[in-house]
Amino acid sequence: MSHDIRPAPVETTTAVSEDDVRRIVRQELERAFRRDPSARTAAIVASKGTLDWAYPPLILANAAAAVGMDVSVFFTFYGLNIIHKDSARKLKIDPVGNPAMPMPVPIPDIISSLPGMVPVASHMMRSRFAKNNVATIGELLNSAQEADVRLIACQMTVDVFGYRQDDFIDGVEFAGAAAFMARARHAHATMFI
Repeated sequence: MSHDIRPAPVETTTAVSEDDVRRIVRQELERAFRRDPSARTAAIVASKGTLDWAYPPLILANAAAAVGMDVSVFFTFYGLNIIHKDSARKLKIDPVGNPAMPMPVPIPDIISSLPGMVPVASHMMRSRFAKNNVATIGELLNSAQEADVRLIACQMTVDVFGYRQDDFIDGVEFAGAAAFMARARHAHATMFI
């Protein structure tokens, strides 16, 4: 009896390059965006007006714009400080109001509430950001505007605080909450900061 011994068929695999993977992912994202246009939209409300709270809405807005989303940031109440022409003076940090703020040495609340501590804490935070190459608020605003992020000031708050439209950086839009909500209700990502 003779046995025919043949090797088993060898499965071949096709190597997928990094460029192929990127192309496939890009195609899948484009298909998803066509199915749901709101997946490309982000609406962010910026309501805080201190230095530490100015960063989150701007960083998130820039990140969303970088991945191709259509982004709007609605600045209301103290968040108007972020887009005010005098933001460098208005955006401060108070160590008493921020108990989680990392200090180089432990400081009792009674000391941190003394006159002059707000400028010290603000300077310390700006220095820490600069040391770690974090963009300034002005740089984040510029990059947001270059990426076509809509910066919208709450008209009611502008009126209540007695501001004028020319108190704000160039390119800021003015609208009421209802106008912003009409846009935000269709957004894929909506955040209140």
